[in-house]
Amino acid sequence: MALDRIHASYLIETPLAPEAVAEVMAGEQSCGTFTRVEGETDALRARARATVEAVEELAAVDAPSLPNALLERKGTPGPWRRARVHLSFPVANIGANLPTLAATVAGNLYDLGEVTGLRLETMHLPASYRNRFELPRLGIAGTRRVTGVAQGALVGTIIKPNVGFSAAETAELVGRLCAAGVDFIKDDEVSADPDHAPLAERVPAVMAVVREHQQRTGKHVMVAFNITDETDAMKRHADLVEREGGSCVMASLNWCGFSAIQTLRRHTGLALHGHRNGFGAMSRHPMLGIGFQAYQTLWRLAGVDHMHVHGLQGKFAQADEEVIGSAHDCFAPLAEGVDDAVMPAFSSGQWAGTVPATWDAIGRDDLLFMSGGGILAHPGGAAAGVASIRQAWAAVRAGTPLADAARTQPELAQALAFFGR
Repeated sequence: MALDRIHASYLIETPLAPEAVAEVMAGEQSCGTFTRVEGETDALRARARATVEAVEELAAVDAPSLPNALLERKGTPGPWRRARVHLSFPVANIGANLPTLAATVAGNLYDLGEVTGLRLETMHLPASYRNRFELPRLGIAGTRRVTGVAQGALVGTIIKPNVGFSAAETAELVGRLCAAGVDFIKDDEVSADPDHAPLAERVPAVMAVVREHQQRTGKHVMVAFNITDETDAMKRHADLVEREGGSCVMASLNWCGFSAIQTLRRHTGLALHGHRNGFGAMSRHPMLGIGFQAYQTLWRLAGVDHMHVHGLQGKFAQADEEVIGSAHDCFAPLAEGVDDAVMPAFSSGQWAGTVPATWDAIGRDDLLFMSGGGILAHPGGAAAGVASIRQAWAAVRAGTPLADAARTQPELAQALAFFGR
C-alpha cells in the first residue's frame, strides 16, 4: 500500500460502463466534478486526484436496486451492471480530520446520478496515517485488567427494564447483578439522562453499590453508563463517572457523530463503549450504505474501546456470517504494525446455548458476551443465569458438548431446558 494514500472499495450498480463511473467517483470525491474546470491543471490532478486502482465487473441484474430520477428522465435502459471499484485517495487531501475522511470515502457518492446502488465496503490505511488518530485507551487488555478477567469471555448484561426505573431501583438491580457474578453491566441505548433517573442521581447510586461490592469481594464490575448527549454534557457526565470510581461510559455513535466522540475520547481515560444502534439503516440494503469493516474503521479512529457486533443466532436481522466478520474486523489491526484491536460486544438474544456457535466461529474469547434475558430470565435467577453462561464457555473451551456438561451442572441444564424450547 502506498504510504500516502487511503484505499477504499465499493460495490456499485449502474446501467453505464463501470469503468467510466469509477472515474466519476474518483473525480467527485477529490479535485473534480462532472467536467474539468479552470485551474484543474495536470499537476494538480497528479497531486490531489483520487485514483481508480481497479474495477472488477460482477454479474448484471435486470432491475435497478434503487430509484434514480436522473437516469429515469434520460430513459437510460438496463441491464444494470454491478462492479467492485477500488479507489485510493491522497492523505494530503484530508489530513487528520475524521469527519472529512468520512465525507471523502462516502459523502456525495451515494447521490451520484450514474448509480442505482453504491456501498462502501472496506477501508485500508497506511500506518503513518492511522497513527495520527486516537488509539483505544483500554482495548482488550485494559478491559481485562480493570475487570480482573484474565481469561475467558467477559460475561455481561443489560439493565432491564430499559427505562422506568428510578436511580435507587437501578442501583438495587445493579447490586443484584454484581452479586450474581457478572463482569460487565451496561445501560440500554434508550436510557441516558431521563427525568426519572438522571445521571446526576443514577451514577452515584449505582457506583455506591459497585464500590461496596468491590470492597467486599475485590471484584470491580465495569458499568457502561450511557452518557449520550451533546458534547459538553457528555464531558460532564464522564467526569462524574470518573469521580464516582467508574471505569466505562457508553455513547450512541451514530447520533453523537465523529467530532463528539473524538472530543469525548480526548477528554476521558475511561473505557469508551461504542454502541452502533442505527447501523442497520446504513447497512441492511446490500446495494446501499456502508459495510461494517469500513464503518468500524472510522469509529476506531475516534478511539473507542468496545464495538457492538450483535450476536450469533440472535434476535436481530443480521446473518451470522455478518456478525462473525464484524467480530474479526474488531480484532484486525487498522494498519500494519499498529496494536489497536477493540473488544467486540456480542448481544441480542444471547444465552448459554449460543456460546458454542460463538466459540466455533470466533475461536477466541476476547469478547463481551452480553445476555439480558439469558441471565435475568433464567428460571434459577440471575446468579444461575451467569453460572450457566460461564459453564457453557468452560465446556466449549474443553471441547465438551453442552448436553454432556449439563449432566453435572444444574444451572446449564436449566438454561438448555428453558431457553432451548
